[in-house]
Amino acid sequence: MKSSLRLLSALGLSLCITTLSAKELTVYTYSSFTSSWGPGPQLKTLFEAQCDCTLNYVSSDDGVSLLNRLRLEGASTRADVVLGLDDALMEQTRALGLVQPHQLELSNWPLNPDLAWTDTDFIPFDYGYFAFIYDAHKIETPVDSLEALLNSDASIIYQDPRTSTPGQGLMLWMQKVYGDDVQQAWQRLARNTVTVTKGWSEAYGMFLQGEADYVLSYTTSPAYHVVAEESDQYQAALFTEGHVAQIELAAVTAPSQNVELAQAFLSFLLSEDAQTVIPTTNWMLPVRTDIELPEVFLQTQPQRIGFSPEETEAGRETWLRTWRNAVSR
Repeated sequence: MKSSLRLLSALGLSLCITTLSAKELTVYTYSSFTSSWGPGPQLKTLFEAQCDCTLNYVSSDDGVSLLNRLRLEGASTRADVVLGLDDALMEQTRALGLVQPHQLELSNWPLNPDLAWTDTDFIPFDYGYFAFIYDAHKIETPVDSLEALLNSDASIIYQDPRTSTPGQGLMLWMQKVYGDDVQQAWQRLARNTVTVTKGWSEAYGMFLQGEADYVLSYTTSPAYHVVAEESDQYQAALFTEGHVAQIELAAVTAPSQNVELAQAFLSFLLSEDAQTVIPTTNWMLPVRTDIELPEVFLQTQPQRIGFSPEETEAGRETWLRTWRNAVSR
């Protein structure tokens, strides 16, 4: 069966998956993925047409909340696939024993070599770079570094690193740039912070309502406004020190009894059909190199900085404690 799945993967799942005994697949993911404007509905339709099965989504607010839910449920979880964790959560998830090997041959897909992805438990399905978004109709000269942002009087909204993957991304960004001086940097940022939200959707919605000058999001976020609204009003501030990248992942859960169907879904996520859907619904970059993108996606390619998944896992608790201490003062 594993060799059959690899063959199906290489063919982009062009054949119907008729040999799989399981007829339902439960995927835990985040709420914006399953929203009417997210990639979830289209991917569900495409996969169900190929697998002759029912794909069920169960959503949480954000990636960190997703991991917390899986951890609490443990062996009793209904999830067959977890979709929406990222490379910063990968080692923690693996150490908790929440996933199992995907058994896919990743060389069957034209994955972006910059990702250098060889992991045996997780597959990547999209990626992007964290950035602060601003309204170009209000701000003519945006800040060009974290230091400039902290020195400004601009109002800021970002997400909680305990519950949100973008919030965790900012934690890594701050840690990389400021190192031992990061607690003082967090205190400086706190002076300009309007609020810290639980997840991305709430933060971005507040920003669009004019409640802050900058919001933590992605360099690809302006692409939504260009493609969907034909507006270049919202832009990403490019920072001279570089930007932390996020690779979003999917994996088969350890307790799943639908392993073959779950593996087929992971193969589907890497197919040309699925990867074509993701950029203009999830507003992230595809992991395949052969996907044609709107020009706006190609205009911003920042320098990548940050930590390895292993470094992140080793430092996470200390860095979270530093953040909590700094913002509670």
